[in-house]
Amino acid sequence: MRKLSIFLLLLFLIPNLFASGNGDDPENNKPEQPKAVNVIYMIGDGMSLPEIYATMLATNDDLAFSQFPYSGIVTTRSASNEITDSAAAGTALACGEKTKNGMIGVNSDGVPMSSVLDVLADNGKKTGIVVTCYATHATPATFYAKVPDRKQYEDIAVQMMNCDKLNVMIGGGRKHFNQREDGRNLLKEMSKKGWKVYDNLSDVDVIGKKYAVLADDDHLPAFSKRGDFLSQGVKTAIKTLEGCKNGFFLMVEGSQIDFACHANDSACMVDETKDFSDAVQVALDYAKTHNNTLVVVTADHETGGLTLRDPNGHYSDPGTAFSTHSHTCLPVMVFAYGPGAEQFTGWMENSDLKGKILNACGIESKENKTVKAVRTIAPVKTNFDSNPKN
Repeated sequence: MRKLSIFLLLLFLIPNLFASGNGDDPENNKPEQPKAVNVIYMIGDGMSLPEIYATMLATNDDLAFSQFPYSGIVTTRSASNEITDSAAAGTALACGEKTKNGMIGVNSDGVPMSSVLDVLADNGKKTGIVVTCYATHATPATFYAKVPDRKQYEDIAVQMMNCDKLNVMIGGGRKHFNQREDGRNLLKEMSKKGWKVYDNLSDVDVIGKKYAVLADDDHLPAFSKRGDFLSQGVKTAIKTLEGCKNGFFLMVEGSQIDFACHANDSACMVDETKDFSDAVQVALDYAKTHNNTLVVVTADHETGGLTLRDPNGHYSDPGTAFSTHSHTCLPVMVFAYGPGAEQFTGWMENSDLKGKILNACGIESKENKTVKAVRTIAPVKTNFDSNPKN
C-alpha cells in the first residue's frame, strides 16, 4: 500500500516538475519583440562613409548619422557588374533581389518583383516617396515601377499614375507627365484617377488621400537654390501618412549627393549630404516620439571614389580628393533605429534589407529572401607601393 502511494505521488510530481522547468526557460520567458508599425527608409544616393565623414569635418557637426544605435556595412554589386548603377542597386534595396544594371523592379530575367512598398501597402499601410530628383528617376522608380530600362521615363510616369499602392509622391520630373512624346497630359489624367497634383509644397492639403508634388520640370535645383525642400517634404508626407491606423511606409532619397560626386564638386557634396542628414533628423525626431517607427538609412552605391588625404604630407588637415567621375564598388553604410533595428549590423548584401524590414514589421513573405549576385569579373588587382613610407 505504501509503495502504491509513493508511486501515485511521483506520477503527480514529475509532470509538474517538468512544467515548472519549462516555465523557467529563458527562451519561453522572452518578451515578445515589438513590431514596427511605421517604416522610414532613407537612401543617400552616391553616399558612403567618405562622404559622411567629409561632411562632418566640413560642418564641424556629428550629423544625424551619429545618433543611430545600430550600424552595418552593405555591399552593392549588381547581378551583372561589380560596380552597380542606381537602377540595379535601387531594385535590390526595394525588391530584395539582385538584378542587372539599368533594370527597374524586375529580376535579371525581366520578371516583375514586389517591392517593400508593394508588400507593406498590401498589408494596409499608406505609402509615400520624397526625392529631389525626377519622381521617375531610378531609385524612386524601383519602389513602384517595373521596366527593363531605367530610361523609360514616360512609361515609368504612366505606371506611377496607375499605381494604386502609392499615396504620396514628392519630387521633380514634371516634363515626363505633360511634355511627352506621345502627346498625353498625364497631369489631367491623374486627377481622374484620384490624384491631387501640386507644383509646390506650400499648397499641399496634408489630409489628402493621394497627391503628387511635382515641383520642377526637371530635377529640383541644387540645395543652394532649393533650400530645405527635402526636410519639408518629409514633414509634409508624414503629416499625411501618419493618420493610417495600420501605419505607413515612406521612402526618402537624398538624390543629389550623387550629382555632386559625379561632378567631383566637394562643396556641393557637403551641402547635399548635410541636407540629407537634416531630413534624416526629421525622421529620427519623429521616431523618438513614436516608438513604433523604424528608421533605416543607407545608400545605393558610392560615387566619385572620394578619399580624405593629407595634401601637404605632414599629417595635417585633410582635404577631399575624388578618383573618378563615376560610381565605385565601395561598400556603403546602413544605420537603423527603432523596432527591429538590431538586425542591421555586420556585413550584408543590399538585397538583404527588404527582408529585414519586413521581418521588423512581423510580415512573413514568400519573397522575403535574399538572392546574392554571382561575381562575373576577376578579383580586383592590387597596385600598392611595395615600399611605403610611414
